[in-house]
Amino acid sequence: MPALALVTGAGGGIGRSAAIRLSQDGFDIACIDKCAELARETAGLISGAGGNATFKELDLTSGDSCRRFISELDQKPYALVNSAGVYWTKRFEDVGSADFEAQFSVNVIAMFSLSQAVIKQMGEGGRIVNISSRAALGGRDNVHYSAAKAAVIGMTRSMALELAARGITVNAIAPGVVNTKMLQARGEALDVLAGEQPVGRLGEAEDIAHAISYFADPRAGFVTGQVLYVDGGRSIGGSNPF
Repeated sequence: MPALALVTGAGGGIGRSAAIRLSQDGFDIACIDKCAELARETAGLISGAGGNATFKELDLTSGDSCRRFISELDQKPYALVNSAGVYWTKRFEDVGSADFEAQFSVNVIAMFSLSQAVIKQMGEGGRIVNISSRAALGGRDNVHYSAAKAAVIGMTRSMALELAARGITVNAIAPGVVNTKMLQARGEALDVLAGEQPVGRLGEAEDIAHAISYFADPRAGFVTGQVLYVDGGRSIGGSNPF
């Protein structure tokens, strides 16, 4: 029986591409999203291509809902991709406590709650891939988001240390500017953004999915606690918030 991979935020963007790629790698996929319609659409794309996928509408900010969902799985999960997240820009002096609470609720605490539930079902061996961001290095109008994504990296490293003895690896990917609906909603000139990247183009969701595929691979068992910047070289330097 193929191994089961859970992908959050699977309704679109990086999450959808990750779900499709892991299906191509031979995983059964559980597509998790707050929007049932989008999760169903991703599962349909996978099934239409010959893969095996289910979908689940899930409020990741509810720890009880996460634990209940995981306890009711028919298969033992082998991989978890924590891709769901929220993002908006705001100037430092305008950021309020509600902005921090919302960012950490989805980008950090929900990731923690689901991961904690999943490892209880994983047993010995497994893969957890957390999606951070190049913004963890800092950026303008991003203090709340940057703080949350930096927290993801700290959590990833600590989880990796604790779970290594069980054969569970935990790694993070820090995407740069990726051409998704989230980026397009910012209303910036995409060609200008592309020109600011050392590789001369924007990232695509498939670029991130390729990195996720590596970390989720059973053969990647000697790699844990790492952060991979998939950002077209932008993490080398520069002032772009991503």
